[in-house]
Amino acid sequence: MTEILDNYWVLEGLDGAGTTTQLRLIEKDLLSMGINSFITHEPTDNPSGKLIRRFLSGELPAAQSTIAYAFAADRDDHLYNPEYGIVKHINNGEVVFSDRYFFSSITYQSIGFDPETVLMLNSRFPYPKYLIYIDTPVEACIARIESRGNEKEIYEKKSYQLQVRENYEKCFSNLPAGCKLIRIDGTLSIEEIHSIILKEIKNALHS
Repeated sequence: MTEILDNYWVLEGLDGAGTTTQLRLIEKDLLSMGINSFITHEPTDNPSGKLIRRFLSGELPAAQSTIAYAFAADRDDHLYNPEYGIVKHINNGEVVFSDRYFFSSITYQSIGFDPETVLMLNSRFPYPKYLIYIDTPVEACIARIESRGNEKEIYEKKSYQLQVRENYEKCFSNLPAGCKLIRIDGTLSIEEIHSIILKEIKNALHS
């Protein structure tokens, strides 16, 4: 039976979709509502996550297989570390929101590496109760990335993001019944997307 983590929300989307921006807004909302919560992201800020960021920036060249294994290790610690893991926070009665989860590994690392191995590496991880997908056209995401003026990460290319978008759709077609997909039009304004997410959160908290 597929494990579902109650009170666990995940935001997903292409690079440039706005998941990080929305997570910051959610954090303010939860604080103002007095909701006991934990806000997090992947890769993490732990040593394993910092290593992954060096891979993604291109500072440390790595094979896609190496990155896939590194993400799985970082995720395992993120979930199950007895001191600060997500499971501990949920068991303590907190609502957890994460910017990215194993869906990103399946969609990104399956390009250039064996998809079955990527699935195997992530097969033991539970599904979130709520999955928010900010569905943004690739062209819009690339334009946002370029407007930042920063160095692009290794995945921030149009051809790659087109494949990632296809992989997300494949991934979402196999979600278990207990995982609710909330698809939001990524071309809406930041405020409109935020309003939709906030309404979903309030409905879930009062159901």
